[in-house]
Amino acid sequence: MYVSWEISLLLFAKVILAFFLGFLVGIEREYHRCPAGVRTYAAVCMGSCLFALVSIHALDISYYHGIVDPTRIAAQIVSGIGFLGAGMIFRDGSKTSGLTTAATIWSVAAVGMAVAFNMYLVAILATLLTILLLSLNNFSFWKRFKSKARGEETN
Repeated sequence: MYVSWEISLLLFAKVILAFFLGFLVGIEREYHRCPAGVRTYAAVCMGSCLFALVSIHALDISYYHGIVDPTRIAAQIVSGIGFLGAGMIFRDGSKTSGLTTAATIWSVAAVGMAVAFNMYLVAILATLLTILLLSLNNFSFWKRFKSKARGEETN
């Protein structure tokens, strides 16, 4: 199969965009010293985009000359990232940590797939919403809300 220069440049731009969006979320995680940072988020977002792009463009080189469904690889990305995310969750007695990291790694994989499937604005929106979600712990109103929800005393 031959991929033209125009298509190759478009694919190149998609991978770069996915890398950049994952990188943005990773910066927020790195800044707050979370175990998964820039490299993890950028790699997951870029990798999921690349898997989706390969599945889309495999139509031309399919050994099976029937219908090829590019969403099959997308479904495998979802379960594979779920497995990766499960490795980020730790439990120590009654305290559980890593849930947010696992969930946002899964979310960033979806951002990468959205870029691959030409959903650029949705990918950018999801990136910004993920960063907003991760930033909530830095706002005083959110800290008060969490304390009140847990029944803790606040000053």
